[in-house]
Amino acid sequence: MRRREFITLIGGAAAALPFAARAQEAIPLVGFLRSTRREAFEHLTENMRDGLKESGYEVGRNVAIEYHWADDRRDRLLTLAAELIRRPAAVIVCNGVAAVPVKAATSTVPIVFVTGSDPVRDDLVASFNRPGGNVTGISFLSGESARKRLELLRQFVPGAATIAVLIDPRTNEGVVERRDLETGAKTVGQQLFVIEVTAERDLETAFASMVERKVGALLIGSGPFLTARQRQLAALALRHGLPAARSLRGFAEAGGLMSYGSSIT
Repeated sequence: MRRREFITLIGGAAAALPFAARAQEAIPLVGFLRSTRREAFEHLTENMRDGLKESGYEVGRNVAIEYHWADDRRDRLLTLAAELIRRPAAVIVCNGVAAVPVKAATSTVPIVFVTGSDPVRDDLVASFNRPGGNVTGISFLSGESARKRLELLRQFVPGAATIAVLIDPRTNEGVVERRDLETGAKTVGQQLFVIEVTAERDLETAFASMVERKVGALLIGSGPFLTARQRQLAALALRHGLPAARSLRGFAEAGGLMSYGSSIT
C-alpha cells in the first residue's frame, strides 16, 4: 500500500469518528499492535513515526500512536485489539499474525497490516487488487521466496550434503515455506534436515541436533518468532561454524552469512 494512500486512510478514518469522540480526542489515534515482543522491533515504531512525519503527521501535534505488544502470547491479541477499538483508534496497524484476530474483532475500524505471508490465502483480504472490507496492507511474501534462498545458499556452500531448516509451524508462511523448500530440495537432490521451533528453549536443542547430524549449512525460516530472535540465531550459527541464510538483512548484519528478501522497514 502506498504511503499517500495510507495517510488518506488515516485521515478518512479520523473524519468518520463521532463528534463526541473527536471532541475528547483532538487528534486521530493510530493503534499499533504486534504479536511479538517490543525489543526486536523497536526500529519499526521509529520508521512509522518518520514516515508519518514525512507526510505531514507529527506525533503529539496532529496524530497520536498507542503501542500494544502481545509478547508472543497470541491469546492476548483479541484483548489488546478490543482495547484499541474502545479507545477508539482511527486505524489499527499490525503484523499479519495480529491482523487475523483484529479483523475478527471489528468490521468498521480500518486495519493496515504488514505480513510475510499471502493475505488472500490467510483470509485477510479478498484479493490483492480489491482487498474489500476494512482491511488492507502490504505483503513482502518472505515465505514464497524460500526456494530462492535455498538456491543461493547451495551456491555459497556447494559441499553441504545436508542443509538444516528451522521452521515455525504455527504460521501459514512457515507451513508454505516448508512445503516449497521440501519440493525444491527434492527437485535438485538436496538433503534437508527440518527442525520445528516454537519456543525459546527449542533453539539450543535445535543447534545441538544440527551438530550431531553434521549439517553443512542452515536456512532459517520466516515469521515473527524467528525474526524476533535473528540476532540470537546469527550468534548461534557463528558459534557452531554454520553458514546460515535468512530473508531479512538484519540477520546478515548480525553475523549471518547472507540474506535475501524484502525490507520490512
